[in-house]
Amino acid sequence: MARRSQRPEKPAVQNGRVHTSFPLATGSQLGYHQEQVDQFLSDARSAYEGGTEGGAMTSASVRRRAFSVKKGGYAARYVDAAMDRLEEVFYERERRAQVRAAGEDAWWDETRQLLSDVRGRIHRPRGKRFRRRGLFATGYRRSQVDAFLDRVSEMFERRELALQPAEVRDVVFHSQWRGYDEEQVDALLDGVVELILATR
Repeated sequence: MARRSQRPEKPAVQNGRVHTSFPLATGSQLGYHQEQVDQFLSDARSAYEGGTEGGAMTSASVRRRAFSVKKGGYAARYVDAAMDRLEEVFYERERRAQVRAAGEDAWWDETRQLLSDVRGRIHRPRGKRFRRRGLFATGYRRSQVDAFLDRVSEMFERRELALQPAEVRDVVFHSQWRGYDEEQVDALLDGVVELILATR
């Protein structure tokens, strides 16, 4: 489940200059397209400083943002770390806004409902936790998704933050015929990330 990379793109030359907001990928490694990353971070900064709560930029939109990759682009791990921090900043602002608008009890009620929904899905039998893709379609490998969700379930049962948000965001599942529906799995993982952030 690579969320922040898209298909490779041909290198772009911009006045012979290379932007170095982050270290660049070296050798044969692919990195994120610099202009896309720089533009997104600029937009995020403007959205946050503008203080327009409920605007287009949210913690979820940061989490789901994908960048094209190319040889010599920004090294992915540095950009991912910055995106992780940015998501947490936006999430905390959203949490404060919800508490101001509806009160802390209402916010916790919503969080508990999310926890109930996530646990309900995880407690389904292995192999049946999500809708399967059609006969001639591929989806996430069921055994890998189930194994990862077993770890999530153990974290919830022990009431310990054994997983970090980045581990959930960056988990990768291989594909298989009639695998789990990707959109359903990704939505569940989004909920897991929100729960981890909510209980920090």
